[in-house]
Amino acid sequence: MSDKNGSTSGKPDVEALRTEIEQTRAELGETVQALAAKADVKARAKEQVEHTKQKVKAQAAEAGQKAREAAVVASDKVRTAAAQAKGTAAQATDKVKESGALDKAQGAREQVRNSPVPLTVVLAGVAALVGVILIVRGRRR
Repeated sequence: MSDKNGSTSGKPDVEALRTEIEQTRAELGETVQALAAKADVKARAKEQVEHTKQKVKAQAAEAGQKAREAAVVASDKVRTAAAQAKGTAAQATDKVKESGALDKAQGAREQVRNSPVPLTVVLAGVAALVGVILIVRGRRR
């Protein structure tokens, strides 16, 4: 009869058995450690909390960076729009000055200030309004 070591005697090799026992003990120790780690709910929860904290911190940092980049882009767009508006306003001012509309408006303003006609027209309008009101009240009686 032959055993697994290849010897024909009925007695197994003692040294081979000892090696096998040591290997089995090491595997059993690893298995026990793995089971103990799975059974330690408190430690696993702490690990999960730490993992989640790190993940949230990384996401917050990423979001902050994206916000900073968006702010820079928006700021650049605002500066560009402001520069364009300033240029457009300057062009419009130049066109008004070139057309003489500003001088005409200032001249009209001075003419109204110096002319007594608008005051007379206003007084005549008020007098006409008072007259109409009196006529309407007189007819009601």
